[in-house]
Amino acid sequence: MPLAVLTSRTFDETRATFDGAARVLSNEAVEPWPRESLIERCQGASALMAFMTDCIDGAFLDRCPDLRIIGAALKGYDNIDVEAATERGVWVTIVPDLLTVPTAELAVGLTIALGRHIRIGDERIRHDGFAGWRPQLYGTGLSGSTVGLVGFGQVGQAIARCLSGFNCRLIACDAQEREISQPIEMVALPALLAQADIVILGLPLTPSTLFLMDAATIAQMKPGALLVNPARGSLVDEQAVADALESGRLGGYAADVFECEDWARPDRPLAIHPRLIAQQTRTILTPHLGSAVTLARRQIELSAAHSILQALAGVTPDGAVNHPHS
Repeated sequence: MPLAVLTSRTFDETRATFDGAARVLSNEAVEPWPRESLIERCQGASALMAFMTDCIDGAFLDRCPDLRIIGAALKGYDNIDVEAATERGVWVTIVPDLLTVPTAELAVGLTIALGRHIRIGDERIRHDGFAGWRPQLYGTGLSGSTVGLVGFGQVGQAIARCLSGFNCRLIACDAQEREISQPIEMVALPALLAQADIVILGLPLTPSTLFLMDAATIAQMKPGALLVNPARGSLVDEQAVADALESGRLGGYAADVFECEDWARPDRPLAIHPRLIAQQTRTILTPHLGSAVTLARRQIELSAAHSILQALAGVTPDGAVNHPHS
């Protein structure tokens, strides 16, 4: 019976899906296995369910020659070398749509929390108590604001739908032609940055989007505007964001993703930029909670498991992003 390795803690029903079809070796801890330990566990495995914490490259695959499929419980897959997998006859599948709505909901939550100083207000009550209303912590609301969506694919459009009831003006930019099912004003990136009170990123990480928001592009934003990143950490230059926060050019930054997570970058930092951490009154930072909705996570894992079982049965798996020759 083939062996399937699940690299992160999963739901009971996910593991049960493999009953009778594959043996399962599952990480039951919150922390990921170190790379070398993961490789050792995958030697002899036919299938791997991969998560955001994994970096699957050619060197990894060379040491796990029996792998036939990497079923990623992910939408973005920049941490997997698809070309290397294809060359070695390994399928790579993703879950293309189940993460979209939870990520859009979190983007809106981050925007409101940042603009309305929710975290700071909570901390003040817990630290200082509460004696009644005071003229303080005035912020940026959605109603009456211009919100710019950088990237208008599935996530960008889902964010727009979530924001449709907030009486804000929505504008968007995208390098690709999109079939758009909702009215929105499409503009070029410079125009979006100049007009938006709030900029929300919704792009994948590619060579062309790496550090899209750097010192030069941040300088094109409206003074005091907010920047929200629920997409990929390295879409922004965290040092440039820290500079803009310290100078007051940027009114606030909310992020659910960070440069240190982006395994596709050999030069990635090992931690969040300390000056972002230090900006306690102008930042909201969450630990990659985009898809952290129980129902969604169950569905994501089951979808990845289904693709793995299809590949092990010799069927073209759903969600495949490659087509290996063997």
